[in-house]
Amino acid sequence: MTIKRLVAAMLLAGLSNSVLAEQSFTVQDIQVEGLQRVALGAALNNLPFNIGDTITDATLSRSIKSLYAAGHFDDIQVFRDGNAVIYRLKERPTINNIEFDGNKDIKEDQLNESLMGQKIIVGEPLDKTVIKEVENGLTEFYHGVGKYNAEVEMKVTYLPRNRVNLKIEFEEGDAASVRQINIVGNEVFSDDELLKNIESMYDLPWWRFLSSDRYQKQTLQGDFEKIRSYYLDRGYLRFNIDANQVSVSTDKTSVYVTLNVTEGEQYTITGVDFVGDLIGQDAFIKALLPLKAGQLYNGALVTYTEESIAKLLARFGYANSKVRTIPNIDDDTKEVALTISVDPGKRVYVRRLEVAGNASTKDEVIRREVRQMEGAWLSNDALELSKDRIQRLPYIEKVEFETKEVAGVDDKVDVSYKIKEQPSGNFNAGISYGDFQGLSFQIGVEQQNFFGTGNSAGISLSTNKYNKQISLSVTDPYFTLDAISLGGQVFYSDTDYSSLSSNLEAYKQKRYGFGASVGYPINEYNRLNFGTNFAVNEISSLSEYDQLRHFRAVLTDKNNPDGGYKFTNYELVASWIQSTLNRGLFPTAGHELVLSGRVTTPNSDLQYYKTTFEARNYIPLSNDHRWSFLSKLELGYGNGYGDKDGYDYTLPFTDNFYAGGQNLRGFESRIVGPHAVYRQVTTVPGLPNPTGGSSGSFPTDPSFDTYLVSPRSTGGNAMAIATLELITPTPFVGEDYVNQIRTSIFMDAGNVWDTEFDLSRYNNLSQAPSQGFRSPPLLDYSDAGLIRVSAGLSVQWISPMGPLTFSLAKIIRKEEGDEQENFSFNIGTTF
Repeated sequence: MTIKRLVAAMLLAGLSNSVLAEQSFTVQDIQVEGLQRVALGAALNNLPFNIGDTITDATLSRSIKSLYAAGHFDDIQVFRDGNAVIYRLKERPTINNIEFDGNKDIKEDQLNESLMGQKIIVGEPLDKTVIKEVENGLTEFYHGVGKYNAEVEMKVTYLPRNRVNLKIEFEEGDAASVRQINIVGNEVFSDDELLKNIESMYDLPWWRFLSSDRYQKQTLQGDFEKIRSYYLDRGYLRFNIDANQVSVSTDKTSVYVTLNVTEGEQYTITGVDFVGDLIGQDAFIKALLPLKAGQLYNGALVTYTEESIAKLLARFGYANSKVRTIPNIDDDTKEVALTISVDPGKRVYVRRLEVAGNASTKDEVIRREVRQMEGAWLSNDALELSKDRIQRLPYIEKVEFETKEVAGVDDKVDVSYKIKEQPSGNFNAGISYGDFQGLSFQIGVEQQNFFGTGNSAGISLSTNKYNKQISLSVTDPYFTLDAISLGGQVFYSDTDYSSLSSNLEAYKQKRYGFGASVGYPINEYNRLNFGTNFAVNEISSLSEYDQLRHFRAVLTDKNNPDGGYKFTNYELVASWIQSTLNRGLFPTAGHELVLSGRVTTPNSDLQYYKTTFEARNYIPLSNDHRWSFLSKLELGYGNGYGDKDGYDYTLPFTDNFYAGGQNLRGFESRIVGPHAVYRQVTTVPGLPNPTGGSSGSFPTDPSFDTYLVSPRSTGGNAMAIATLELITPTPFVGEDYVNQIRTSIFMDAGNVWDTEFDLSRYNNLSQAPSQGFRSPPLLDYSDAGLIRVSAGLSVQWISPMGPLTFSLAKIIRKEEGDEQENFSFNIGTTF
């Protein structure tokens, strides 16, 4: 291109007639030849003159430069015919298609972004001069990741109508391995001590097959900084890396690294002083200062101090502060005096808050969670708190924010929150099958972000072999501007536990009623909820097992002992919730504590209370939170208060706790815990009567009674379940689905107990033979020290229909009577 420009300039300077003369002339006509894609008007707009202007050869030279600068032409020639100027142009070909072949280390999105920076875009003209730059740039990238044999070639295929196809072919080759890292000049610390914490590895043993010794330039530079920090953190203020050499073997498969260092000596801090403006926080900053006179210089503490002061200033709106530490080094005494310079800059205010990405959720639902106000000074703490609050919403998958400077103003910014939503409704549809449970089906609809208002509303329907239920609920989390919530529900259920699939001792129950609740925020992390319920229970076909003695005594109608049981309860409900979780669904950091209680009023038919406590704590194990550790504890206890006709109230069996299934994975649903106990009276025949018949049978002494333990569960009034769970990256899942799919390895342990039932009455009795079923030992389901343990794999997915859970568990501790391992698959499970 440059040669053609020189030729054109020479022609303009040396030729006449067909070539321009030196003298000026008035342009009477402009002719352009060779245009195909570029419009005539667009070409003429790039010329520095018009018809009627008087120009010289210098003006024509500038016109050539202007046409080249437009980026549309490969070749430009200009001629003069009298007072007419003629341009003969050769347009650059248009890029029809871009194809990549053989690239593995670089994704196509990255390649396209890089090509756009070089203005190589489909539909745009191709500048052939940048082809070599692209090839060299990509080759340099591969060298940076250790692939010194890599080759990149861009092939151009010409098509009709001045179009081209581009194909970039990659021969990546194998990455070079780090064969050796040598450190020269170190005496205080050995090579092993300095290299044990770096990322670049070499000479790996065979059992570390998951590790990599691949050479990467950026990783090695980071390792150099780690070695530097290692010395600075231990007082070696004059430590220096004098040189580093990276040698590549002849076959380009091995890399040898040599690092020349000067360690120096340790320096002691003599004092710390401040200069600049501490915005009135002098005492607070100095009280928390970790740097003290007399201690060794520590680079990590210096950096921590600078960051802490900058964060403190940012809390008060000084977002662009500059904090730096100036060391005054005395090499003779090996001491250093530190001066921390603080320049807060101007206080920055927020002009406008913007919300983007919320296709379904209304802006006001997002904004009411934001704690950074428009017109107030910019606070990083408020921005982060706002992000956490938005991300805790169950219908938000991810939140990012950025601050944008306002043009022409140095003390104002705009804040933009970018939202990524996730399915906010649950379409609950589940089909499951178990050894005893049989086939069950459930269906339900719940919308946690009803029409984008942030309100939750839903109707839940479920049906299986033993249960039919329906419930309607609605909750407004911001019934008032102060985040006071209001909710209500109506429910009805008709349950028949006579089927073996229920795993419960047989009975039938109808339950219906309604309730209301109100919630109050205490602060950003704590909330109180209060509510009241009205519930009617109708029990029939109830087996007469021994644990029901108190229940039957207080509810049996003496005039109609076979009429079943019906009781009405008025319940008061309260709960306390503390949450610092970073997300509403699939959290990876923070904790949540939930303490709840429910008590019936004295005018209820049954007087009892029930309390539960749940604690979840997530500890991220990696910076990207792909690895995280969850510990979970569930506790529950319930009992009665008061008495009736000399019988103490107890927790009704319909409110008992159960274990197995979702809360103790690996065990059949509700199979773990106390089972029904039947006491059987032993009888003997009476004496013969005068007619030759028998006078009936008579019970023997109670010590000769026997007992029978049912394989069905009754639940208990106390529960304790603990979970340890390692959350791991999900294999073969891309970045777009990281927050939608969760894989974990878990261990569950716990049990359910009945603390009110007196088992000592059966100590001297023998167990009756089972009657067509397995009768487990009594103490297996009553020992307070007995703990069931299981472990397995869980996969959870937030599908478009709602959360879906797949779990497969192996029972580690299994007692007689426990059912075999459980495979579960549910849609609509609540996490």
